[in-house]
Amino acid sequence: MLDPTLLRQNPADLAERLRTTRGFELDASSLEALEAERKQIQMRTQELQNLRNTRSKAIGQAKAKGEDASALLAEVAGFGDELKASEARLDTIKAELEAIALGIPNLPHESVPVGADESDNVEQHRWGTPREFDFEVKDHVELGARHGWLDGDAGAKLSGARFTVLRGGLARLHRALAQFMLDLHTGEHGYVETNVPLVVNADSMRGTGQLPKFEDDLFKTEVGETTRYLIPTSEVPLTNLVRDEIVDADALPLRMTAHSMCFRAEAGAHGRDTRGMIRQHQFEKVELVTIATPDTSHDEHERMTRCAEVVLERLGLPYRRMLLCTGDMGFAAAKTFDLEVWLPSQQTYREISSCSNCESFQARRMQARWRNPATGKPEPAHTLNGSGVAVGRAMIAVMENNQNADGSITVPDALRPYMGGLERLD
Repeated sequence: MLDPTLLRQNPADLAERLRTTRGFELDASSLEALEAERKQIQMRTQELQNLRNTRSKAIGQAKAKGEDASALLAEVAGFGDELKASEARLDTIKAELEAIALGIPNLPHESVPVGADESDNVEQHRWGTPREFDFEVKDHVELGARHGWLDGDAGAKLSGARFTVLRGGLARLHRALAQFMLDLHTGEHGYVETNVPLVVNADSMRGTGQLPKFEDDLFKTEVGETTRYLIPTSEVPLTNLVRDEIVDADALPLRMTAHSMCFRAEAGAHGRDTRGMIRQHQFEKVELVTIATPDTSHDEHERMTRCAEVVLERLGLPYRRMLLCTGDMGFAAAKTFDLEVWLPSQQTYREISSCSNCESFQARRMQARWRNPATGKPEPAHTLNGSGVAVGRAMIAVMENNQNADGSITVPDALRPYMGGLERLD
């Protein structure tokens, strides 16, 4: 959520910034009209509340003296209906203003390039050289078909499209990747391993920006009258750990990591990457989340992205870092770096990690604050999140980049301790 003063003081300027950077149309005139009505009704409501309080006090004093208070009682009854109506209208207007605010995306940081879509993203650097093969390259689906290790048909039988069953050596490789990433981020990068719920309430989804805008992309459960949501990423529960909290400055930066299942309905993604495991309804990620002070968050953003890069480098996977333009960033992000890994079967780089600084956007929604020692007052914290990295996509990249002519897969050195010393998946 943006700073409310931006919405109140100059909505026309805000609307222009959102239009030119985000392609988002904010109805500034309606917002101004609502805000003007809110001010007017709030003033009148306060007047009536003050009048009620003073008259109630006068009634009490009159009764204590044995005086006739009927005239005062009649006066209070006279404006009681107006006060009720005024309070009800004020609540309605506030709800309308909040609904508008919850639907507005974050403003991009000044360093983010203005653009419409991914074609305007800016490459920052590359690492590694894509391997040249002297045989016909197979994609991960063909490689996984050996021994029935990657079985989309079984996943569809059990759950429907975009679910996959992994078996044998491939299931072990998948598990090894997650363990390797957790050990790296906790042992070398200073993140605290955290185990979080996979099902959260609406407040948690609202806090990080999934609700109300992206409800159609979420899986949800209904038990009795209680609705809960399956997490699309462990960013949601990790970040919400500081919801409605005031964190001491000494505790920041707060760095957390979690390996979890993730669930996405992907309502708007039909027909995209339907082959194999590139885009699944259920997948796993090792997530990185940091709660930081405003003056350190952009350094933390660079640090977090570098932590994700180290994963790919240790696995020997060529990648590139992209700075996303304003039109390609996520709803809550102020600045995002994407890491794209090389996939030989597609002869292109594909996203494997997205690291974002949301600045105070999520914190305002969550009322997540830190106490500034300079003022002694609580202020919105800055929140950051990133994939460190997506486990399934890392497995795909390892399979394709390390394939051999006979269809076997060479296990990267970094993973062999987690595979019982195994050097190849035959």
